[in-house]
Amino acid sequence: MKYKESLKQSMEMLAQDKNTIFIGYNICHGSEAYGTLKSIHLTQRLEMPVAESLMMGLAIGISLEGYRPVVFFERHDFVLNALDGIVNHLDKIESMSNGQYKTPVIIRAIVGARSPLNPGPQHTQDFTKAFKEMINFPIYEPKNAEEVLKTYKIVRDLNKPSMIIEKKELYELT
Repeated sequence: MKYKESLKQSMEMLAQDKNTIFIGYNICHGSEAYGTLKSIHLTQRLEMPVAESLMMGLAIGISLEGYRPVVFFERHDFVLNALDGIVNHLDKIESMSNGQYKTPVIIRAIVGARSPLNPGPQHTQDFTKAFKEMINFPIYEPKNAEEVLKTYKIVRDLNKPSMIIEKKELYELT
């Protein structure tokens, strides 16, 4: 099985829970999260404008109401626009509330590929090390299809935030 197919299966697994909502841009139209959300019903997908901070704030808010948002960032560069919400809120709400509030947000953060067409340095940056320095919740880096499936089963059962680093260059590999 290819990496991308395991992502698609993982999204289908998450979507079995009707409280899962997929948030991002190009998830209802365009690439549909690089094809990984094509089989997810549109009622579980929320197309957003290019406003990453808004996407993160919305995800945090609805997670406090019992939903499990999956936020899709096409590139690491775009995650930078949402860091205030991620670092100062998502990462801290549980400890600030003495465990009263849980925010089971799943962040899909993609490192852009340099081929077959190199989109340039700002769309291929990898901020994984920096994220690990700033964030206390789990950050996963699945390297193959099997690890993708295992990772999403783990985060599905967490009642806390998590970030999954995907590398677009792996999508067609097994």
